[in-house]
Amino acid sequence: MDASDDSRIIPVILCGGAGTRLWPLSRLARPKQLLALTGEATLLQLAAERVREPAQFAAPWLIASTVQAAAIDAQLGAATLGLLILEPVARNTAPAIALAALKAAPDDLLLVLPSDHLIRDVGAFRAAVARGMAAARDGWIVTFGMTPDRPETGFGYIERAAQIGDGVFEAARFVEKPDLAMAEQYVASGAFDWNGGIFLFRAGAMIAALRAHAPEVLAAAEAALAGAEAEDGALRPDGTAFASAPAISIDYAVMEKAGRVAVVPMDAGWSDIGSWDALHQVSDRDEAGNALQGQALAVDSRNCLIRSEGLSVTAVGVDDLIIVATRDSVLVMRRGDSQRVREAVEALKAQGRDELL
Repeated sequence: MDASDDSRIIPVILCGGAGTRLWPLSRLARPKQLLALTGEATLLQLAAERVREPAQFAAPWLIASTVQAAAIDAQLGAATLGLLILEPVARNTAPAIALAALKAAPDDLLLVLPSDHLIRDVGAFRAAVARGMAAARDGWIVTFGMTPDRPETGFGYIERAAQIGDGVFEAARFVEKPDLAMAEQYVASGAFDWNGGIFLFRAGAMIAALRAHAPEVLAAAEAALAGAEAEDGALRPDGTAFASAPAISIDYAVMEKAGRVAVVPMDAGWSDIGSWDALHQVSDRDEAGNALQGQALAVDSRNCLIRSEGLSVTAVGVDDLIIVATRDSVLVMRRGDSQRVREAVEALKAQGRDELL
C-alpha cells in the first residue's frame, strides 16, 4: 500500500458508468459524465472542480474504463490527477472502491463520489464533507443523504437514527427504490434522505468492511493490483484477476451490512441527472416551461425538453414531450416516461444496431 503523510481528504471520482438512460446523446463510448448537459462544463469537469479546494482535498484519484482514457485526458489533463486507475472491465462500484482503498494508506480519508451527478451548491457540499470527517477518522463509514424535495420512486433512501455528532447520524437502514405511497411516507417523516452514492471513510475501515462482508471482492482487487501495470501515467489492474470480482455495488456489498455506518444530511441542490425528465427539471426553462438547447425552437408548446446537436428541431402545439436529436438518431417520447429509454436501447440491441449505442 502507498503511504501518505497528507492529512487532506483524497477524492476518488468514479467514472465508469455507461449512462444509457440518456440515449441517444449518451453512448457507451461517450457516457453522460463526459457530456456538457447543464452548461459548458461536462459533468466530469464539474465533479473535479467540486473537490478543487487545496486546503480540504488532495489531488483527486479517478477510476474509469480503459476506453475513456483519451477523453478523460482531453477534459481534465493528467496534471490535475493524483492517480488514474483504468478498469479493464466494468464490475460496479464495490470492486472499484476496493482498488482505491487498497492503493491508499490505511489512515487516509477517501471521499468517493460519482462523476455524473450535479451539485449546485458546492459550498454546502464541502461543508457536509467537513462535518463527516471526525466520524470517518473514528472508523465510521460515512454516507451523505440528499435532502428530498419530493416523494421520488427512482432513488434509494437512507433512514437516520441517533445523532452521533454535529450534523452526523447513525444510519438505521438503507431502503431500495420504494413505491409512491412508501416514498410519500418517507418524505413526510423527515427521517429519510436520498442515497446519493457519496461516501467518506478511512481506507483501512473500508478494507476491513470488505473483508468481513465481501471477501471475494477484496481478493479480486488485491490480485488485480498485484498484477497491475503502470502505463502512460495510468495504473492498469490485471484484467483476468479483476474480471473475477463479482459485479456488485458498494451498497449491497458493504453499506447495508456494516455496523458503523453514519449519514450526513446534505442540502446542496443535488441531482443524479439519471433521465431526460431529471435533466428537464434542473435545466433553465422559458416561461412556458420548455428547456431548449442547440438548434431547438418551441412554438405554442409547453413543458418540453428539446435538444439538438445539429438538426433544426421545431415543436409546434405540443406539450410535455422530450425530443432529442443527434447526428444519427432522434428520440421522441412523453415527458414522465423517460425511464422507458431503456426499452429503446434494448430494442436497438435486439436489432443488432450496435453502431447507435
